[in-house]
Amino acid sequence: MTSMGPIFVLYVADQARSREFYKKALALEPALDVPGMTEFDLGGCTLGLMPEQGIAKILGSSVPDPATGNGIPRCEVYLFVDDPRACADRATAAGAKPVSPLAKRDWDDEAVYLADPDGHIVAFARKA
Repeated sequence: MTSMGPIFVLYVADQARSREFYKKALALEPALDVPGMTEFDLGGCTLGLMPEQGIAKILGSSVPDPATGNGIPRCEVYLFVDDPRACADRATAAGAKPVSPLAKRDWDDEAVYLADPDGHIVAFARKA
């Protein structure tokens, strides 16, 4: 068995739109970009973007269609960075919606929260 880091996959309405958003927000080029999957290497784990219609075909009718939850915060991508404000500014310029401003949190991180084009929450944080 091959040992690889985890891949976390977000189901997205528009793969190209989400690819461009995360390219700009993360200041990274995709490690993989093919019809049906875009992946960003985050160093130890991978962030994947999969079209909702593609995963709906795989999952079938045993679970709700992911498109029915579009715009609803369904997960959080919490990223430790050196400069959360700069990352948030870059993500906002790429189309993120501000959710909660940069602030010291109860768990002692300084974090800012935004929503990506599909409503997934993206947090940029640093240890206080």
